[in-house]
Amino acid sequence: MRTSGTKWPYNTTAWRKLRALHLRLLPLCEDCLSIDRYVTATTVDHRTAISQGGAPFPSHDGLASYCTSCHSAKTARGAEAGAVKTWKPRKGCNPDGSPLDRRHPWHEKSLRAKHAKPSCYRNLELVRNSEIPEKGDANG
Repeated sequence: MRTSGTKWPYNTTAWRKLRALHLRLLPLCEDCLSIDRYVTATTVDHRTAISQGGAPFPSHDGLASYCTSCHSAKTARGAEAGAVKTWKPRKGCNPDGSPLDRRHPWHEKSLRAKHAKPSCYRNLELVRNSEIPEKGDANG
């Protein structure tokens, strides 16, 4: 059975079976899992695009499970985007203030402070330091 408008290999029975099996094995979106979100995957994508030399029917290691939102963002940033490709990082931050997008420039080692602590801990340290008596005090 061929679906009109769908290109090979996605219109084949072999792909539909591989896709269904992959979603049974890895039912959650990989990108969402990396930020501790549990979202059901709806799309199976090639890690290496066929147009970039990837195998049309790879093993499960060559496939990725994504939700619709993550797949759209990945496609907009990948080789599939062509001339409209965007390099903008995905929006959003972790509770510690670091960007959700692993490709964001913040995650490059040279841009981070060596021993930077999340901002939520900085205030705690300031409170603790202010409670320490100075040398001239009666308690110190």
